[in-house]
Amino acid sequence: MVIWMLEQYLPLVGLIIFGNIENLVLSSQGVVAGVNPLKLAIASIICVSLWLIIGTFATQTFIQYVSFIEFIGGLAIFILGAQAMITSIRGE
Repeated sequence: MVIWMLEQYLPLVGLIIFGNIENLVLSSQGVVAGVNPLKLAIASIICVSLWLIIGTFATQTFIQYVSFIEFIGGLAIFILGAQAMITSIRGE
């Protein structure tokens, strides 16, 4: 049962890993910017939970678009990560 469940998410493993890394980068950026860490943690948990729920229920429906979804997600992660790094290097 568990193996079957993991197999359906296998095509999206890269996106899952890099999405979690991006969440850490954005959270770090928020802490550096002086955002209340408790509010940031609550917002982060809510967003991650919503994406988990959406991903769980939408995987079966949109599995045929996995390469497109992975490309768009990877591009978004790259752009947000680059933006966070540029902002932190500039010291804004």
